[in-house]
Amino acid sequence: MISPNETSDSKKEYLAKLYEKSICELKEGDIIEGTVVQIGERDILVDIGYKSEGIIYKSEIIDFDKLKIGDKIEVLLETKENEQGMLVVSYEKARRMKGWQNIIDNQKEGDTVEGKVLKKVRGGYMVDIGLQAFLPASLAAMIEAGGPDSLTGNTYKFKIVKINIPRKNIVLSRKEIVEEVKKEEKRKVLDFLQKDSVVKGVVRNITDFGAFVDIGGGITGLLHVTDISWGRITKPNEVLKVSQEIDVKVLNFDKEAMKISLGMKQILANPWEKADIKYGEGTVVNGKVVNIMPYGVFVELEEGIEGLIHISEFSWSKKFNHPNEIFKLGDKVEALVLKLDKDNRKLSLGLKQLTDNPWDGMADKYHVGDKIKGPVTSITDYGAFIEVEPNIEGLVHISDFSWTKRVNHPKEVLKKGDEVEAMILSVDDKNRRIALGIKQLMSDPWDDISQKYLAGTICDGEITNITNFGMFVKLEKDLEGLLHVSEISLPNNKRMEDLYKTGDKLKVQILHVDGIQKKIALSIKDLTKELKEDDATQSEVTPAS
Repeated sequence: MISPNETSDSKKEYLAKLYEKSICELKEGDIIEGTVVQIGERDILVDIGYKSEGIIYKSEIIDFDKLKIGDKIEVLLETKENEQGMLVVSYEKARRMKGWQNIIDNQKEGDTVEGKVLKKVRGGYMVDIGLQAFLPASLAAMIEAGGPDSLTGNTYKFKIVKINIPRKNIVLSRKEIVEEVKKEEKRKVLDFLQKDSVVKGVVRNITDFGAFVDIGGGITGLLHVTDISWGRITKPNEVLKVSQEIDVKVLNFDKEAMKISLGMKQILANPWEKADIKYGEGTVVNGKVVNIMPYGVFVELEEGIEGLIHISEFSWSKKFNHPNEIFKLGDKVEALVLKLDKDNRKLSLGLKQLTDNPWDGMADKYHVGDKIKGPVTSITDYGAFIEVEPNIEGLVHISDFSWTKRVNHPKEVLKKGDEVEAMILSVDDKNRRIALGIKQLMSDPWDDISQKYLAGTICDGEITNITNFGMFVKLEKDLEGLLHVSEISLPNNKRMEDLYKTGDKLKVQILHVDGIQKKIALSIKDLTKELKEDDATQSEVTPAS
């Protein structure tokens, strides 16, 4: 045994033996502090006081660039001497063992730790928290970070979801941390948010009915299409685009349900507030056609204020089937304000009121019984319009075409452009109507018809139409009578169509003539009975063969 009080050489020898003894006491798996003595291209030499240095590969050290000669690092002793007689140590295993022990001693499931995302692996990421832990992709909250490739290399806070001691692995989650941050941000925004306050937002999504706007803290409100502008907007994407920053006003706010209604136009003054000053009744205005409907056109006078010119206000006399006959989108229009409803934001405009009314004095100019002549301008199901003078038309109703002829549709008698003579039946200049008649140009023949076709008279006729209620029979030109089904004797299970057809000639008996309703009722019942009796009499007197 060497005493420490002997010579210096003896003392050195004593210390060397003492150090060698301490090295020999180390076991494989121990963690030892060493000193970096050399940094190569691929590996690092570490002196731990043994007869040879230990080698560490650079790939084991995450922050290799920060390492320099003389730095103290901890390594795990794997083997005191391998086949080449080298000392085998590991920096990564030492770090992992210490990290694991730190987790076991100081952390539990549900705790928060900080770590750096090392790499993307199948199903998730590997995260350095002192040792490598697994972060599943489903718990990584990638969208919040900017996508799956944006996590690597960044440092975040994580929740420990599971610690598996036998397998020495840890599962992390970033989702809970992100949700907690969101809740805190929402709470701050909600504390600040007030109805009628103006806030900045970012358009996140656009639909046909509006846009969803992020006003901070992950809080999204609806900006309805009707609240974007005081002017006419068909679709929100005409004005907005995704990611656009806008100022919006909080219209309604339900803190519990987290429903927020936003508005853009409400930040600006409502143009209707001074509409009664600018657009009083009788004011001549100018605007642009912004919408065409079957019943009229909408004219924009300024942004947010539109007026309707109803199709009936286009012309004093001319009839239009659709506004697109004279208007197209973008047309410049001059009109007269007819009515202003400020409360309901409605404005009625007129076009014809800017011209003289040709109907003024029409009742003095045309009288009942006057004859006019003009072209057929249009034909409808109920009659034909005839030009009385330029821009003035009169209607010949279908019932005034003929005294006797049954007319199903005016086009059977007239066509557009025909020159027609007619008689004035009435003039209503207030409602701008003139009633005309063609049959009135001739005397009413029904007095003569009533004398000619007395009840009981038997006539020759021709079937012109068969209906489910009877048959129309022509007695002479343009004169028909109705043979009702009740006045026809039909054999059992037989229909009129089985016995008669259009064009058949037959004898009919006059039941009565209605000169007021212009109708003739016919019958063949008695004629059929007489015919049967005659046949029976002839069979009795005919000698047997």
